[in-house]
Order: sequence, then structure tokens, then C-alpha cells
Amino acid sequence: MKEVNFHKPGGIHSLSIRFAVLVFLLTFTASAAIAYAVMQMQHHVLLRQEKQELKLQAAKYARQLDQEFLAREKRALSANAVVSRFPQLKAPEQQLTVAADGSIRIQDDISAAFIPASALDEQHKAWMQQTGPLWQQLAPLMLEDFFSFYFISTKGMVRIAPADWALEVPVDHPVTSEIFYRIGTPELNPNRLPRWTEIYYDPIWQKWMTSLVVPVYRQDEFLGITGSDFVLDELFVSLTAMDQTATGVRALLYDQKGNLLVDGNKPTVNLAKPHFPTDYSAAKPRQPEMASYIEQLVAQPEQWQQHGDLPGYLVANAKVERLGWYLTLYQDKKVVLAGLDDFRDNLMLTFLAVAVVVALSLQFFIYQFILKRLTRLSGAVQQLSRGDNQLPELDQNPDEIGLLNQAFNSMSDEIHQLISGLNRRIVEKEDAERAARKLTKAVAFSSSGIVITDKALLIEYANPFMLELIGSSAEQLQQQPLSTLFAVEMFFVGEEISHTLQERHHWRGDMLLQHAERKLWVSLAIAPIRDEKGELSNYVCAMQDISFIKESQRKMEQLAYYDVLTGIANRSYFRDQLRKAIAMAARGYYHFALLYFDLDEFKRINDTLGHDAGDELLKEVARRLISRLREEDTIARLGGDEFAVILSGVKDREQAAMTAENLQQTFAAPVKLAGEEVAISASIGITIAPEDAADEELLLKHADLAMYEAKARGKNTYHFFSQDLNDAAKEKLLIETQLREAIREHQFVLFYQPKIDIRDQRIVGYEALLRWIRPDGSMIPPLRFIPVAESTGLIVEIGEWVIWEACRFVSRQQSKGHDVTIAVNLSARQFTDQNLAAMVERILLRTGAKPQSLTFEITESMLMGDTDAAIAQLNELKNLGVALSIDDFGTGYSSLSYLKRFPVDELKIDRSFVKDIPEDTNDMDIVAAIIAMAQKMNLRVVAEGVETPEQIDFLNNNACYLVQGYFFSMPRAEQELFHLNYQPLVHPTHV
Repeated sequence: MKEVNFHKPGGIHSLSIRFAVLVFLLTFTASAAIAYAVMQMQHHVLLRQEKQELKLQAAKYARQLDQEFLAREKRALSANAVVSRFPQLKAPEQQLTVAADGSIRIQDDISAAFIPASALDEQHKAWMQQTGPLWQQLAPLMLEDFFSFYFISTKGMVRIAPADWALEVPVDHPVTSEIFYRIGTPELNPNRLPRWTEIYYDPIWQKWMTSLVVPVYRQDEFLGITGSDFVLDELFVSLTAMDQTATGVRALLYDQKGNLLVDGNKPTVNLAKPHFPTDYSAAKPRQPEMASYIEQLVAQPEQWQQHGDLPGYLVANAKVERLGWYLTLYQDKKVVLAGLDDFRDNLMLTFLAVAVVVALSLQFFIYQFILKRLTRLSGAVQQLSRGDNQLPELDQNPDEIGLLNQAFNSMSDEIHQLISGLNRRIVEKEDAERAARKLTKAVAFSSSGIVITDKALLIEYANPFMLELIGSSAEQLQQQPLSTLFAVEMFFVGEEISHTLQERHHWRGDMLLQHAERKLWVSLAIAPIRDEKGELSNYVCAMQDISFIKESQRKMEQLAYYDVLTGIANRSYFRDQLRKAIAMAARGYYHFALLYFDLDEFKRINDTLGHDAGDELLKEVARRLISRLREEDTIARLGGDEFAVILSGVKDREQAAMTAENLQQTFAAPVKLAGEEVAISASIGITIAPEDAADEELLLKHADLAMYEAKARGKNTYHFFSQDLNDAAKEKLLIETQLREAIREHQFVLFYQPKIDIRDQRIVGYEALLRWIRPDGSMIPPLRFIPVAESTGLIVEIGEWVIWEACRFVSRQQSKGHDVTIAVNLSARQFTDQNLAAMVERILLRTGAKPQSLTFEITESMLMGDTDAAIAQLNELKNLGVALSIDDFGTGYSSLSYLKRFPVDELKIDRSFVKDIPEDTNDMDIVAAIIAMAQKMNLRVVAEGVETPEQIDFLNNNACYLVQGYFFSMPRAEQELFHLNYQPLVHPTHV
């Protein structure tokens, strides 16, 4: 229609602009008031929350310090009790040398002792030497928690570890006048309690420290004190974490006199070079306000919990009860409220933007829905007044202006509008009917299945081809959900279709249909049908039968994704299904379990019965798995005798464990192979997804670790993955790497434990014991690295080095005239090495060691496998002239019928039978029987783990004269053997 020209009001005269300005002012004013109230409330809430958090942190850190100092007190009290009970032995006949400065000082590898020569008497002479072995045992334990551990007698005798203090202290130093001695004397400590000293500076150690002093009494006689030093360096390390807990939080630590110890993330003094002679009294806080706060708190210690905040700071206090110290945490309020200022600015900008948007939107909508329509109606009225029949088209909205437009339209040639409208509707109806008839015929005679549903996917129509395709009638499908046509196994795909249609209103893909007894694959496309308003009214679903294509794909996948031997899935298909299961689990649909198992003793069956029998066994295992598991579970052979199963829909570990037990019961029935019945079993590793991992490689790794753990636990069992297995695998890899480095860098050493003939108290031999010392001086226990060396095969190389070193050692001993033997433990891997005898012969020739001086110790379990091979290996070693000993006798597979066949020379009674003599009469009977049996068989007997005189007497009375144990000596390095009170046997030619 023809456009109408009219005058449009603008500027401040426009009603929409006036109304928008008014709304903007009202909105912004209300927003500002709300923002102010919110900020005030947030200000108080934030300060209260931060204050509470500060209190909790202060209490937590104070409690941690109390617990740390309490643990150290317990350790010190235990050590003091040991020192107090140390027996009064007669002083050994050893000359103590007086140094030029008039002092007597002695030192060992752990500690040192000091006393002025003028104070030395018989008692202190004995203590000088008796405390050395005691400190050998106590000092390593005490130095884990303290910087030093010492004993000071009433006459100034000092035994201390580390040794430096006793070696550097001047002879005229008033030891008994020091604070760390006086605090333990009866005058200052009549109750004999452990006491902590004030923090002081030690000029010899050149460190700030506090000491835990415990008086030593014996039969109510004050003998002196034991002291344990705790340096401020360590205290500072423990406290620095306090200053990093939150932004702006600072920590103060001070004693009950107000002397400041730590301020923030640094100590108050230079720890290396003191600024003050004896205390911290000159140290002041970095914040001046905190100095007066500390003075008020220590002035009224009983009210330390009631002290409030400072004007500019939040403050919280806690007391370290063990030492009487105070811990104060404080935080600048400006830092706490800094984020609130940013929030206030952002809130005001947001409210301003909202007010502008509301005003502009209101102006736009007033113009669009009111003023524009009124202006158009005004133009139509002007045209009508001029007699123009080409009137503008007016809207017919159901509101007041729409009613006004309707009234105007009814006045302008109402009859003409009715007739033209009727004709138009008739033409449109005829066109729609013709199009509907064409569409109906096209759908009815289409060679594709067509289904029309409502927007809730309820079926309203299915064409004849669709009904024939699924073998159903229109009445059966009417108002049924579209998902009823889907097969059960496509349930999750049906849910995916629903989600996709909600987002995009169309879907395309392959679908497995199932209705009644018929199943077929179709290519499914779902598209929306919209009404004249563009709103969704229905869905049309087109389906094309692709069963032939799917069958062809299945045959191709059978070749590509299934194992040729067993017919179950192969590794490629399994990995593909695993990725799909992980994706489904990630969407939260379900959990699943991965079972990874390996047939036990399959290699033995394959080697003894042949590969054909092994193939039949694998087929039988596959058949049993298929019979026990569900169709929706994925069963795969990954290679060799390794199988894997994906258990879908597993709710918990109990369900997975039940399935694993069912599988083990399946394997329990024997299999007939090559005319023989063979028992089979499997070791199963289980991991749960996504609980344990949501990554394909991690899940496989976790299942593999769990499977190997099941094998390690004796096979024919199952084991769930845990983080401990992962940590153990990482530790094993780390130790293996470090072992290889240790071999390259020669980090191994041998320690030697003497073997004593108790008849004449002479050393007749040694046992070589492997020790691993890292470059940092730490010693790795054999129980940690020997199993790793065994499993990786590194034990063979390490074991050869041990034999070399042992033979060199015994050669050196023999060159000195000591007629001793050396015993070397053989590992299982070494013992089965076919080159063992040749290697031993070569080492004996190269080192010049006598064969009869070398003894190999072998455990019973190493001999009870392939006994014929073991006897052959023993005979080869025996032919070299070396001696053979059965180690830990009585703890393994003891068999007298085998024992008499083994060419052994010696039995070693395990320490587990010796340690409870004479308390356990059963152990005494067992040891006596072993000794009697060995004597009848002309075998030497050695008792291990001898630690008491009563055990010596028992063994001597039962004619067991060769012993070793801590009663005589712990294992020592070669250079320490000369400290022993027992001398090696001297060869007759050297007497």
C-alpha cells in the first residue's frame, strides 16, 4: 500500500523519551540504595568471617607446635630412661690420654666425650667408655628430632653427638654453670621434670637454640642431666608456612616475657651471627602497633583469649602450652576489604548499565508498540479523510490500539475486505488440498519407511512400507513412543537422539530396529515440521533398510576386529570398545569394570603338551568366558594367554568381584588336552571406571598392575587396582633406575658379621652382607632393593660383584695370616644361572682365594623347585672345592629325603628359632633336634641371631659351637673389624 507522510514528534517532546528518562532516574536511585545496603552488610560479614578463620588458623598452628614439642619430650624421656638404666660396668683396662690443655677427649664415628683431667675418677673413667656404645644406639634415633643429644655429669663429664662440641669446648669452660645444666639440678628442678630452657645462643655451635633437659637419677642419686638441643633454624622452618596461608596474614611468635622470636616469614635476628648476647629482648615487630599489643597481652597473660582487634588489623592469639609461648596472627583490614572495593565499583557500574538498558529498552518498546502504531493510525485517518482508498495496513493486535484499528478497518469498506478475504482463503485452501494429496501419495508409495510423530516423539502415522518393514499394523504403532521401535541395546542411542533433538531438532545416523521377532538396521533421519508461525509441531522420520550393508560390515569387522583362533574380539576392537565405554561413562550414563587376566602356567602347558594343545586351551577359555558373561560385555583376547573383559553397568566393586569369582569357578573345571586332563587357573586384575581413571592407557595400566599383584599373591585369584599399586610400581621403577646408577657409580659396599667359635671365643669366619649407600650418605635397606634386583635380573650382576669382593676380602685376611672363611648368600636368579660355577672358578683364580674358604648360603626354597637341576648345580660348585650351606634352615620346605641327597656341608639355624631361647621351650626342642640331626649327618651347624648369654650357654650345652649375632658384633665395614674384641684364627704357619 501507499506510504503515508506525517509529522513525527521528536526530542524532549517525545513521550517515549520522557518516560525513559524518568525510569532511568528511578532505577539508578533504587540501585544505588540497594548497593549501599549490600556493601555495608558484606563489609561486616567479611570481617567476621576472616576473624573466625584467623582464630582457627592460630589455634591450629599452636596445637601443631605443642604436638611437635610433646613428641620430642617423649623421645627425650625414653632416651633418659635408657641412660638411667645403663648398667654400672667395671671400667675396661684402657689408658685415657690427657691432652696438652689438660682435658681428656675420646671420639667414635657417632659421638665424643670430654672431661677435664682433674675431674676424672674411676666412675667417670668407666662412664667415658661405657657411654660410647650406648650413644651408638641412642644418638641416631635422637638426632632425627634434635640437633644434638648429650649427657653432662655432676663433675663436667660430657658425652655428646654430634662430636664437634666435645672436641672444641675449652677445658676451663664451666659446663655445669650453663643454663642447659643448671635447669636440671635438684636445686632448680626438685620435681625431676623435663624442662625446656629459654632460647640462648651457643658460641660453640654458633646457633640460637633451646634445650630439653631431663635430670638423671639412679637410686635417688643425682648423676647429671641428659640434654637435647633444638635449634631455632628448625623452628623457623616449621613456622614459615604460617605466613603463607592467606594473603596479608602475618605471624608473630614470642615468649611469655614478650621477647619476639619470629616475625612474619623471617626470624627476628640473624641466625648465623647473633646481634644480642643471650636473648631476643631487642627485637621489635615490623608493625609498631603490634609491639604495644604484645606488651598488653604478656602483662595480663590470664586474659590472652579476650584481647580484641587493633584499629587497622584483625588479630587472633593462641598459646603454645608446652613452652609458654604465644602465637599471634594478624591481617591488615585494608587487604581483607580490597576485594570488596572492586566489588562495589563493579556493582555500581552494573546497576548503571542496567538502568541505561532498561531506559533504552523501554523507550524502544514504547515507540514500537504504541507510538509507531498510533502514528500509523493517524496517517490512515488523514488518508481516509482525503478519500484515498489505498489505506495503510494496520495491525490487529488484541490490545486497545488493535481494537481501535479494527474499528477503523470496519468503517473502511468492510464489505470489500470481507469478499477479497473470502476469495483469498478459498484459493489457499484449494492449493493446500492439492499439495496434501500429492504429499500423501508420495509418502504412501515411498520405498522408504516414513513415520510422523508429534513433538513428544509419539507416533501419529507410519506409511505402508514402514509397516511392512517391521511387520506391524498402524493400530499397534498409534501413539506409541518412537523409541519402542529401537532395539534394547540401542537404549543409550535413543537417549542421545532425545538430547540432540532438544538442541538442534534434527538427527541422522544408523539405528537397530526391533519389533516383535524382527530385527533390522536402518539409516534413520529425523527432521522437524513447523507450522505457519515457525513453531515445532511434528517430526518426520525417514528410514532406509541397510541390513545388507551392516551384514557386509559385520563380516569385514569379523576379519578386522576378531581373533582368528578364538572368535572373540581382538586387541584393536577391544581398544575401540574401551574408548566408547569411557566416553559413555564420562557422560554419566554408567560405570564399568575392566578385567585383565592372564592364564597361570600357560607356558608350561604349551611347552609340555605342544602348541596345538595350547591353542585348544585358548579356545576352551574363550568358550567358557562367553558362556558366563552377558552379551553386552566385551570379551577380547589381547595376545598370547592374555584376555580382557569390559563389564558394562557395574554398580560397585562387589558386583565386579562376584563376576571375577564366577570366572574363577569357570576355570576350576579341568580341560582335556592331548588325552590328558589339565587344571587351569587365571590371575585377574580389576579396575573400575571412571572411579580409578578416565583415560584409556591409564585404565589398561591399572588393570595390568592389579593382575601382576594377583600373580604375586599366589595366582588363581583376583585383585582390585589401588593407588598403592601405582605408587609401588613408581617406586619399583625409581629403585630400578637408582640400582643401575648404583652399579655404574659403585655405590655398593660389603659389611661383614663375624662367625664365632664359642669354645675359644675366636673368629672362624664372616658372612658378607650387601649394603647400598647413596651419595647423600643415606643407606637403602636390602629389603627395599633386593626384590627389585631379583625381578629385573640386576641381582646377577650385583651378585657377581659380591662374590668378587668377598673373595678379595678373604684373600686379604689370609695374607695377614687369618685362617677364616667367608659366607656369601646366593639369590634364586644366581643359583639357576648355568654360568655360575664357571664364574666362581674364574673369580677364585683371579683373586687367589682358597676354595675351601668360600661358603655359599642357599635357602631351602631355592632347592625345592627342580631338585635334579639343583643337585647338578650344587655338585658343580662342590667340585670347585667351595662349601655349601643351607640358610634359614627349618623355615622353608625342609625335607630329610632331599636333604640327604644335597651335597651340603653346613646348616644355619634361623634366628626365629634362637631369639626366644630360653623362654620358649618349643624353640629349644626344635634347635636341639636340628643340631642332633646335623651331627648325625656330619654337617656343621651355625646358629644365627645370638644375642644373650643364656642362648650361648644353651647352644654350647647342645654342642653347637659356631654362632653369629649381635651378642658378639653387628655387621661392620672391613675397616671397622679391628675394633672387635675377638681375634681371627691365626694360621699355624704364622704362629
